[in-house]
Amino acid sequence: MAGFGGRRERDRRRVAAVCVAALLLSCAAYAVTQLARGGIDPADTAAVLGLPLAAAGLVAAVAALRRPWQGTDADLVRQWAATLAAQVGENESKLRHQLLGGDVRRIDLRYALREVPGRPALAPPSGRTFRDADSPGPDHDIAEYFRAVRPRRLVIAGAPGSGKTVLALELVLALASGRSEGDPVPVRIPMAQWDTSHNLSGLLVDHLVQALDWPRQMAERLVAHGMVLPVLDGLDEMDPPRADGSPDPRAPRARAALRHLNAHQSGLDAGPLVLTSRIAHYESLLAHEPLIDSALAVVAPVESAAALTYLRDRCHDRDRWQPLLDHLSADPDGVHARALSTPWRLGLTATVYRYHGDPGDLLALHDPGALDRHLLARYIPAATGPADGDASPPRYRPQQVHRWLHHLTGHLTGTGAAAYPTTDITVHGLWPLAGRRTVRAADALLTFCLTAAVLPAAWLTPRPGEAAAAVLALAGASGLAAALALSPSRVDWQKRRIPGLRKPFVAGLAVNPVLATVVGVAAGTGTGTALAAAGRPSAALAAGTVVSWAAGLGAGFRFSLAAGLRGAPPTAVSPPVALRDDTVYGLLYAVSTGLFGGLGVGAATALLLEPVTGLVVGTATAVAAGQASGCSAARRYLVFLLCSLGRLPFRLGRFLDWACSTGLMRYSGPAYQFRHAELQHWLAAHPDPVVTPPAGP
Repeated sequence: MAGFGGRRERDRRRVAAVCVAALLLSCAAYAVTQLARGGIDPADTAAVLGLPLAAAGLVAAVAALRRPWQGTDADLVRQWAATLAAQVGENESKLRHQLLGGDVRRIDLRYALREVPGRPALAPPSGRTFRDADSPGPDHDIAEYFRAVRPRRLVIAGAPGSGKTVLALELVLALASGRSEGDPVPVRIPMAQWDTSHNLSGLLVDHLVQALDWPRQMAERLVAHGMVLPVLDGLDEMDPPRADGSPDPRAPRARAALRHLNAHQSGLDAGPLVLTSRIAHYESLLAHEPLIDSALAVVAPVESAAALTYLRDRCHDRDRWQPLLDHLSADPDGVHARALSTPWRLGLTATVYRYHGDPGDLLALHDPGALDRHLLARYIPAATGPADGDASPPRYRPQQVHRWLHHLTGHLTGTGAAAYPTTDITVHGLWPLAGRRTVRAADALLTFCLTAAVLPAAWLTPRPGEAAAAVLALAGASGLAAALALSPSRVDWQKRRIPGLRKPFVAGLAVNPVLATVVGVAAGTGTGTALAAAGRPSAALAAGTVVSWAAGLGAGFRFSLAAGLRGAPPTAVSPPVALRDDTVYGLLYAVSTGLFGGLGVGAATALLLEPVTGLVVGTATAVAAGQASGCSAARRYLVFLLCSLGRLPFRLGRFLDWACSTGLMRYSGPAYQFRHAELQHWLAAHPDPVVTPPAGP
């Protein structure tokens, strides 16, 4: 905390020094201007001395108003933690509903403690997901189990599809809803997104900022006070497997992550955390980089009775399901019972045969791999098809859905925006999928054309050659800037705060006079001096005044807009809301910058040349400045969609939202993810739908 507070103090001193320097420069410029006009009278002296004093008083007043009145810093952080807990609960409840296929039926998973070499943590021998009146027994539920681990460092491992993520979700929801005021808030983070050049604290702060929309300063204070419990999901997804599908024991990113976790401390003790991984991947790392002071809980296969109960509750036509149910009941230890002992396969089976087909077809498949291939080949048609009795045509054809989702998997295998495999699909980070050079060239061409659209008006001016040259120069510069721009792969959502804009916006207006004065005087003085040096002293004063007003108003408006777009996070962040807010944010900034920039340049040009020429040049400047300041990410996303026609739907966001509603995808903060890694890998390996025999009536 001392280092953190020291950094904040240094930052405040730098900001104060910059403000003081700007004020002194403004006063000096004003004094020089007055001396050039014949001297400084007593009123001018009072103005020069009064401006810094007034600004200092305003800064002191703002600092006093910004000081938290709620109590100590720890009290304030605890209040933020309560907000974070509500946000986590809302997000994870929606995700659990999606993972359960839109149902409320949960499977009571069992898990057992496994001995590991080194320094294991103390933990109960076994546990279960939840306990209620229908599930008696001595085992702890997942929240009680975690609280009993000493130190609180738990690894949840299991076979593919065994329910590790579901169990981690249940733990997050139970801890978030049952926490006391001083307990940390569990936050689940997909490990595939971890840039291991940053430590665990950096990962937590980045996740709060980028995925949960918290301002960075607030996120840093939450993490520094130990109010965030990391629940790290998917250690096995950090590195690609070998060609045969087995885990790579080198796994450089996973081993780097484990080193960061071993360095994580809470005081003198090992820092609390939860980690999930496939058991084979975790065991391959134990000899090289084990997680010290942790307990390993291995998820057990779903018991036959629990699997039968789940399938009976999900099926709608018992006659179609009866042969499969009878076989599983008669042979609870058979091949099919063992194959259908994971939540993933149970949910897949329930979805594929929910309304159509004969579940008894599975009895002819005696290999788990063949059963997976059979179910996955039918999954998309079953998930996208109409419900029983629904005669309306589906919104998308299954063949289209398969090919579109296959194309999106290219973004998750290290060939898209990320240099390593990931699980998150962020719409603004998809553009490299259409070809980096192609998208950059198309972006530059579109930007150039939008600015050059003003070109025909140049021939209406008395000096068409000069006006056309100015418009083309602006169009070329804006196109080059668009081609070289690094469109963000992860939009900084904390600045996109559209709801609740009015109150902070009005508050920002209080500081505008000082900001507008500093920027306006500097811009106006620079413009006037340049014109005077160029031999145009008659236009220097007028042009300098116009530029001063335009720059001052533009800077003030931008400051108010930035103040209004920041604030406390909402209860939840979803991709549709984040995309909408970012688009509105970009348009607001583009309009404000373009309007005031075009006004200043156009008015100055009109004074130097003619009003018509000033109008044309000012309009081109407004278009170029607006595109450069606020629309780069949204424009590049539009260009990406245009370059991906035929491979992706043009209304990509609408399609991804629909895929979430059908259970093919799921929301993860402001990003999308495939519902399960097995589905993602299946789609990546199959560019076209796999033709299977008809499922029957």
